[in-house]
Amino acid sequence: MSGQDLLTRLKQKFGGKITGSNLQALDPWIEVSPEGLVEVCRFLRDDAALQMNFLNCITVVDYFEKDPKKAAKADFSPHLEVLYHLSSITKKHTLVLKVMLPRWKDDVPGQLPELPTVNEIWRTADWHEREVYDLSGVLFTNHPDMRRILCPEDWEGYPLRKDYELPLEYHGIRGR
Repeated sequence: MSGQDLLTRLKQKFGGKITGSNLQALDPWIEVSPEGLVEVCRFLRDDAALQMNFLNCITVVDYFEKDPKKAAKADFSPHLEVLYHLSSITKKHTLVLKVMLPRWKDDVPGQLPELPTVNEIWRTADWHEREVYDLSGVLFTNHPDMRRILCPEDWEGYPLRKDYELPLEYHGIRGR
């Protein structure tokens, strides 16, 4: 099935939950709304023609510019993009799903944006979602064990956010 055929099929089935695409990108992607994520993922896994039975990884891109002069010239508004890299082992094809999120829930700094977990669809999401939470500050609702996986539990902030500032000291140990 071609990328365009898949996109057409997803738009017919999910309507406005499919919010964008770029099939000419190096890694072609289809954008889905946060509300449609679980439903679309379950379809991609269960559909006999697609069989997206493996979640390779989940990554986050932080679109943020700290420098006000550069931010004024940026061609984007600050946001996060959560990317789901999917594969079909049996059909030998791949797909990237993209979900756009605000940097902060309700635009309140410090309140983490939320996405529903896909842990019940792909068990590998358990660890991938914890890593995304730990490093990029995206909270996965209904995740069975949403806690840090790489940083200590008392670590403050999310190290892969572009506005993250490394603490000068942690438990009495100077870092710089």
